[in-house]
Amino acid sequence: MSSDLPAEPPAARPQQMGATYLLGRSLIAPLARAVYRPRVEGRENVPRTGPVIFASNHLSFIDSIAIPVAAPRPVHFMAKAAYFEKWASRQFFTAIGAIGVERGAGQKALEALDQQRALLEDGRAVALYPEGTRSLDGRLYKGRTGVAFLALQTGAPVVPVGLIGTDAVMPVGAKFPSTKPRITVRFGTPLDLSPHGPASSGRARRGATDEIMAAIHALSEQELAGAYNEAPAQNTIERIKQVLPHERL
Repeated sequence: MSSDLPAEPPAARPQQMGATYLLGRSLIAPLARAVYRPRVEGRENVPRTGPVIFASNHLSFIDSIAIPVAAPRPVHFMAKAAYFEKWASRQFFTAIGAIGVERGAGQKALEALDQQRALLEDGRAVALYPEGTRSLDGRLYKGRTGVAFLALQTGAPVVPVGLIGTDAVMPVGAKFPSTKPRITVRFGTPLDLSPHGPASSGRARRGATDEIMAAIHALSEQELAGAYNEAPAQNTIERIKQVLPHERL
């Protein structure tokens, strides 16, 4: 694992969400709560002001809707830039607090972290998935260190989140969510990760990530996969990279 990450430039000014987001916050969230009646536990654990990172397990596309609907304060999350190419989808994702980013590893991952850092430095809340992508088999995968890096760098507390049942409401491949199953959203006690050390330390990032994932596991009660959630390697070089120890952001 790398022991150091490159120094980050000053965070860019965070995106202002505007009227579309305010309208979505006032209309979509109450409507979703009325239709899906989510069970929400631990709302009292969420700081009402200041920067905060929601770190959650990831089972379904609707996870990024469930968290903002259940949280007692506005929450922003990152979504694929492709979702913002068409007017209708751009309006919807903006209304639920999404901000478009180019997904990927390396420089793209660092650029996404920089956008999230800007939101936190503006005192906002962001929702992130340490697993990196949805779990297709329902198990909880190893956490990538980007969330911990962001928390250690900004000093923002991390609220672990356990989502239960979102994969039943909208399984992978489904075009529309079902209204029959009820989901559970559990907010855990905020984590102060600063005792692990500075963000520049690979050991600190790994230790903080493991603490986050243990808290998520206690809330979600999922079976542990014991591996990273990664697409199958397409060639020999990718297979070697996956086997060799290296830091996943």
